[in-house]
Amino acid sequence: MSPSFELEAPDHFTAGAVGPPGERVFYVQAREQRRLVTLKCEKEMVRGLATYLQALLARLPKTTEAPPAETALLEPLDAAWAVGAIGVGWDEARDRIVVGLREFREEAEEGAAAAAEPEPATARVRITRAQAVAFVERAQSLMKAGRPVCRTCGRAKDPGGHVCPGENGHVVR
Repeated sequence: MSPSFELEAPDHFTAGAVGPPGERVFYVQAREQRRLVTLKCEKEMVRGLATYLQALLARLPKTTEAPPAETALLEPLDAAWAVGAIGVGWDEARDRIVVGLREFREEAEEGAAAAAEPEPATARVRITRAQAVAFVERAQSLMKAGRPVCRTCGRAKDPGGHVCPGENGHVVR
């Protein structure tokens, strides 16, 4: 059974990637005091979270708090589990954005085996608007550092190009 996490006031919240473009492993990471939580996730999850946070921030009052200066991943990079779903909420009373993450689990088979499966682990991280701004900026720079995107189909291109459905299966370089 994987551990669940509740971080009420983290001093660090970021995303990062390790490895060369096309083979990168993405992480979401938070730290509260000495407790470091690292979760493995998909690139599109980081992109989606950043896009949603950016839209949410546009609807909220601007913050006067400066974004954190340091947004790099912290060592050690030992992921507790892989993320399967992300949700976001706004806690107006505490002036915090709540990021909820749920562990990825393979679908269990029906019957007794499924009933015996423990619930997926969760993480809830309450971040400031300034931390959300920094997360969005960091995620955008991570996306720009990836492989170039095909103008025709929108898929990532490998160094040798890719077979493009928009070009009737021809290789686009």
